[in-house]
Amino acid sequence: MAIKRIELLNVPIDILSPGNLEEVLLGLLERPGTKQIVFLNIWDLLKARRNSKFRECLVNADLVLPVSKSIIKGANKLQLAPPVRYNPFSTIISCLSILDSHYKSLYLFGGRKRALSKAEKNVHATFPNVRLVGRYVGNYSKDMESDIIAAMYKASPSFVLVSDGVSEKDCWAYNRRNKFSSSLFLYNKDIINIFAKRTKRISSSLFDKGMEIWIEILHNPLKIFLFLPYIWYNLLLLWCKLSKKNEQ
Repeated sequence: MAIKRIELLNVPIDILSPGNLEEVLLGLLERPGTKQIVFLNIWDLLKARRNSKFRECLVNADLVLPVSKSIIKGANKLQLAPPVRYNPFSTIISCLSILDSHYKSLYLFGGRKRALSKAEKNVHATFPNVRLVGRYVGNYSKDMESDIIAAMYKASPSFVLVSDGVSEKDCWAYNRRNKFSSSLFLYNKDIINIFAKRTKRISSSLFDKGMEIWIEILHNPLKIFLFLPYIWYNLLLLWCKLSKKNEQ
């Protein structure tokens, strides 16, 4: 199989070679029902350990791709099969390229009105064969949700990019999975603003070095406190490693 699923600290992670991404993505698009790809960082991994609903979302996701270098190191420490780390922006671009080459459809969901409009124009200019079948802003009023769902259902997009302003984030699609006929959902907070050129994406060189957290701290100094859960993550890995040794 192209995908191998492992569990790190009881949280599912999928191992997928980038060379098999197109085959897997097209296979998912052909399947009926709601499908989902999730980008997983260590903060989400820790959240899944304490939030059963979020963990349920990950367990049922079709593809859980690790984006944190710490997840790769954690799997190595516990001598698990080595996962492949994915750059969210590059992966989304690869997905859109696959959609473009196979004339698939796209729905954009999230962001503010001007950013969403600019993102739509830029996506269309870069991927002219992708059919943009709808869009809707984030931070919408609750009484509009039924109309949004009805519009998505009617448009039946191949792929839905979910972004800033959708409060349930990855869980939005999962919590409404029975309301769509056949779409693949992927959430990334910044992607609409990046496409609209309002947010600068993290460079590939910084991402490859695992330094993306420092960019986030520069933008929001309070994120320095993320090092506390990072320490907890490493303590959990140590405990798990020692427990395995005792069992042996």
